[in-house]
Amino acid sequence: MLTYILNSKSKIPLYEQLYRFIRRDIEQGKLKADQKLPSKRQLSSHLKISVITVGAAYSQLIAEGYITSRPKSGFYINKIDHNFNIYNNYNKNKENYNTNSINYHTENLQEYKYDFKTNVVDTTQFPFDTWARLTREVLSERSAQLLSKTDPLGIYGLRQQIADYLYSFRGIKTKPEQIIIGAGSEYLTGLIIQLLGRKNIYGVENPGYHKTAKIFAMNDVKTNYHPMDNYGVDMNYLINSDTNIIHITPSHHFPLGIVMPITRRAELLNWAMENDNRYIIEDDYDSEFRFSGRPIPALQSLDKYNKVIYMNTFAKSLAPSFRISYMVLPIKLLECYLNNLLFYSSTVPVIEQLTLAKFIEKGYFERHISRMRNIYKLRRDFLINEINNSNLGKICEIKGQDSGLHLLIKINNHMNEKALIKSAIENNVRVYGLSEYYFGNIKKYPHNTVIMGYSGMDLSEIKQAIICLNKAWCK
Repeated sequence: MLTYILNSKSKIPLYEQLYRFIRRDIEQGKLKADQKLPSKRQLSSHLKISVITVGAAYSQLIAEGYITSRPKSGFYINKIDHNFNIYNNYNKNKENYNTNSINYHTENLQEYKYDFKTNVVDTTQFPFDTWARLTREVLSERSAQLLSKTDPLGIYGLRQQIADYLYSFRGIKTKPEQIIIGAGSEYLTGLIIQLLGRKNIYGVENPGYHKTAKIFAMNDVKTNYHPMDNYGVDMNYLINSDTNIIHITPSHHFPLGIVMPITRRAELLNWAMENDNRYIIEDDYDSEFRFSGRPIPALQSLDKYNKVIYMNTFAKSLAPSFRISYMVLPIKLLECYLNNLLFYSSTVPVIEQLTLAKFIEKGYFERHISRMRNIYKLRRDFLINEINNSNLGKICEIKGQDSGLHLLIKINNHMNEKALIKSAIENNVRVYGLSEYYFGNIKKYPHNTVIMGYSGMDLSEIKQAIICLNKAWCK
């Protein structure tokens, strides 16, 4: 029986304490592959905690790929490559250093009565009064700094706030000096290409971001399109390819919604460690909006080899128009950046950086994210209920609903993707086909699956849109 000392007076919830203890024992090999865990009822009785608490801990371990639930059998430990040890393998490296969905198409300019777009947020919920007040404070207190040349990496105070946020919410230990702020992920991706070089072979997920692939193409770098399996990017394909720089979205893949388990994360880090010229670009897309369990730790938080470049943006958490993104460079690459690319000036206005730093420091950002998570969860639940309680519930399979701001809907009514979209448009609703996010002539993809983003629609719009889709698809 597992015995852990849980502290009921700690600020860390009991389920998270239990989750951390079990996760540690799995990573350190104390709990072996295929070993059966105690039932929820047995463990709750032994530790004198509720069954719900144990269930929450087990659910998080399942979500991250540490354990598996076998029907009518119980919970079992998954096999993990223990050459990957996130605590002890750092010194094996040769050198020991101290230390988001753009879905843009021309037809998007067309207006639809109900549009399940994936590249919007609800800007009506933005705390304009708070932002205006903080901006006035910046104008009053920092007027001289606003007119002076700023640090090319970005305002130090904002980088410090981002570093603190990443440690608290994504498990990333970084220094402000490693963070570079830029106007959008496109700009930062361009910097990464210049930093790593155009002679490298870059890889993107297939399906995935078309914009990322286009940025690589416009920078004249060879790009491979890597197929996905149920756990993320296909490792066999990656290992047998000539790719040495791979761009991935492990916390929430767009558009498939896959959360990469620990086993696949370990395989990726081991792949990167095998060659000095290999790196992983982690796009932490939609990581703020996970609706079940605690947030999945970032891949970078497991990286002890200086192999992961972490990227994130405030486009979904605040608004796309802010054009504020950032990346965290490994120490080795930071040294290269400072030596070769420091001539680039900061591309984000000083006043916006200073205001955002205040917004994070005073706790407004965390409260805004919490509020938006609740709002989006309500819309997601309402959308799912409307589908299930209508005739659509008899013909639809819903996937990818645990995180992010969109759903995958597989429609089993003998209509193909093209017919589904056409019929929806004829009934005043715009949905998006999964095939739009694949590269090349891919034959093995679902031909009856559409993507529905719900972040830009209120409950009444969602309700009316589902009524229209009933007419379109339930004939």
